[in-house]
Amino acid sequence: MPISLHDVFHAIANIRNEQELKQTLMDKIGAYFGVQRWGIHLIDSKSTSDTDAQTIPSVCLESNPIGRYVVERHAPTHEQLLLTPEDWKDVCPRHDHGHVMTGPIVCDGHLVGTLNFTRDKGNPPFNANDLADLSALCIHLSAKLATLRTTPKSFPSPLPNPLTPRELQIAELVAQGLTNAEIAQRLWITQNSVKQALKRMFRKLGVSARAEMVARLQDLLIHK
Repeated sequence: MPISLHDVFHAIANIRNEQELKQTLMDKIGAYFGVQRWGIHLIDSKSTSDTDAQTIPSVCLESNPIGRYVVERHAPTHEQLLLTPEDWKDVCPRHDHGHVMTGPIVCDGHLVGTLNFTRDKGNPPFNANDLADLSALCIHLSAKLATLRTTPKSFPSPLPNPLTPRELQIAELVAQGLTNAEIAQRLWITQNSVKQALKRMFRKLGVSARAEMVARLQDLLIHK
């Protein structure tokens, strides 16, 4: 049975940590796009997951126009959008890199990784539908990675008024100085949800302001 894009989205939703990217995701992605080489490269992490990594183009190097485009615009592209076939042969003459497509993984406005695909010469080039699907995939993967990387680690659940896991996430982001709008965007919830959560948290902790809440949680951490 063919892999659908929703199958890939479902696989992303079920990822529990960065180490599961290759195991649960990459084979589905490769099958969906019908490519000969594929991989995911996380720039700031040791958990890089590449399939046949030595054959994946180094798309993040500024000497590569495909990589430059992704770095500068945080948008997916393929070689035919930027270069003529002859120009692409000069950039990358390899037979197994006849066609290349790359998409960005973005967290907090920074490029933290790329999804990389290649097809051998003689295979169909990537088209507008491939690019649209890759764009959707990058959005889902970026959001998932942002969620994994913002799991709170410093605030314990204070007793006798424990905060929920979501409230602890919000508290951690408040401590980082984020506004309600920024917290809502980070956690994929509405600003009103953040506002109502803060009201509940203030009530539980017996405080009336954000700075008081952070100080209270830090005090609970120290005396735990």
